[in-house]
Amino acid sequence: MDLFNYFRRETTEVNIGAVPLGGPNSIRVQSMTNTSTQDTEACVEQAKRIVDAGGEYVRLTTQGIKEAENLMNINIGLRSQGYMVPLVADVHFNPKVADVAAQYAEKVRINPGNYVDAARTFKKLEYTDEEYAQEIQKIHDRFVPFLNICKENHTAIRIGVNHGSLSDRIMSRYGDTPAGMVESCMEFLRICVEENFTDVVISIKASNTVVMVKTVRLLADVMEKEGMAFPLHLGVTEAGDGEDGRIKSALGIGALLNDGLGDTIRVSLSEAPEAEIPVARKLVDYILLRQNHPYIPGLEAPDFNYLSPERRKTKAVRNIGGEHVPVVIADRMDGKTEVNPQFTPDYIYAGRALPEQREDGVEYILDADVWKGEPGTWPAFNHAQLPLMGGCNAELKFLFMPYMAQTDEVIACLKQHPEVVIVSQSNHPNRLGEHRALVHQLTTEGLQNPVVFFQHYAEDNAEDLQIKSAADMGALIFDGLCDGIFLFNQGNLSHAVVDATAFGILQAGRTRTSKTEYISCPGCGRTLYDLEKTIARIKAATSHLTGLKIGIMGCIVNGPGEMADADYGYVGAGRGKISLYKGKVCVEKNIPEEEAVERLLEFIRNDREENNTRMA
Repeated sequence: MDLFNYFRRETTEVNIGAVPLGGPNSIRVQSMTNTSTQDTEACVEQAKRIVDAGGEYVRLTTQGIKEAENLMNINIGLRSQGYMVPLVADVHFNPKVADVAAQYAEKVRINPGNYVDAARTFKKLEYTDEEYAQEIQKIHDRFVPFLNICKENHTAIRIGVNHGSLSDRIMSRYGDTPAGMVESCMEFLRICVEENFTDVVISIKASNTVVMVKTVRLLADVMEKEGMAFPLHLGVTEAGDGEDGRIKSALGIGALLNDGLGDTIRVSLSEAPEAEIPVARKLVDYILLRQNHPYIPGLEAPDFNYLSPERRKTKAVRNIGGEHVPVVIADRMDGKTEVNPQFTPDYIYAGRALPEQREDGVEYILDADVWKGEPGTWPAFNHAQLPLMGGCNAELKFLFMPYMAQTDEVIACLKQHPEVVIVSQSNHPNRLGEHRALVHQLTTEGLQNPVVFFQHYAEDNAEDLQIKSAADMGALIFDGLCDGIFLFNQGNLSHAVVDATAFGILQAGRTRTSKTEYISCPGCGRTLYDLEKTIARIKAATSHLTGLKIGIMGCIVNGPGEMADADYGYVGAGRGKISLYKGKVCVEKNIPEEEAVERLLEFIRNDREENNTRMA
């Protein structure tokens, strides 16, 4: 894999109805209905809306035999109206349902975590090598007949691993790790290869973007070593809604697409399914602008580990680099005044003059040639260019530098000035490649100057800025290269929006927490309550609880597992019934839906009060 130049990974082609995937085909976008799969008319109408928005596959939850059989009627309903979109059956817990669905859907998704293995119990179980081998044989004996049905009906399959539903068997041997997720997938893929079944797509997802990116990278590497080239379906599960859902999805999916991984994507938003498609399309189209770009002659640093990266070692300069969380730098030179006090930048670049009115709690950066202060006096910070670096005695200096300006002279100068923070900038069509190349060269030269990434845009639409900036920053964060972010937008957006986007990117990348985090599923036919209204109510009551993680899940398929690192959880347990969780532990079962939100909020209040009392 080339870290610095964009190429799509070569994969085999998979036939899915009339819309093939992988190989020479474009990156496909898709969504999933949230209507009951027994309601033919509702499913048909929602599928049509997904297709009209640009969706190329439609997935439907398939809980039981009745839902699987009704796929035939849904298929007929769509075809009769001229909609030829392939349908994908989503099956959990019951392999018999997958057998039936394979006769009526163009593709069937199975989950290795619950296809044969029992539902996850979160209990520590022990398996001898012999017992473990027996369990693998059970998978083989049950899976091969399903593959034969798929062969007969020309049905593709998706092996869809979810972080939240790994089996206890996998957990016993590998723990809650990327290696365990990959092995859960490979057990099934090896059987497909043995049976010469090639119409296979793979997904391996998590709500934690760090886990998701690391696991897909590892999966691609393991497949290559075993001679496999199956196409990949990318997604961040339980990404949420609104700004959070868009940033988290673009950060995780974008990081992988930038490295050429991914043949189809689903942006999972807790919104109407058709709302996912434009977001996915924008993300794919933005990444594809990198195709056939001018070559970047970057060299990978010797100690860099793409599959398991650690944060780059840097020398802290004030609060930048070292062990500090990444900083946020912003500008205020356009005269706009709308800001959000919840997202206050660490530094504001003021150009050639300080503003008359200054924001509280912020340090200001001036151009080097107009800075007149002594070290430690106001203003103590400086925007420096190389010729001014030696003559500027500011305690903190910033050097704006593109990759191609990293000459021997610059390297020698930086070795004499460890107090300089580098602001990496790029006008290249593949700006990620140049940003990466700059940091890798610094590392190779033994330099430990912190690096802030300058990302410039001209967006008038908040969603466009969120998608593009998150996609550009994802790999830089996951690679451990980011000591700060400077979003500079020349479009018609307020500073409040730009600042919130910068902080949202760092939170989505698990590097800096600045607000409450919501792990909420997109909903499907299994969802047992009004997801969007519930999320809105919970957000309204808890958005001030910075650092808290709250899981809001429609059903138990991924519920307790995917929100395992959440502090509190709200999970659909049955029609009109909700169960509440603290971490992985269910604390209240089967609460009437009309009481559940208030009970959750009451539980959070009481639990936090008890914690505060114990700590006092």
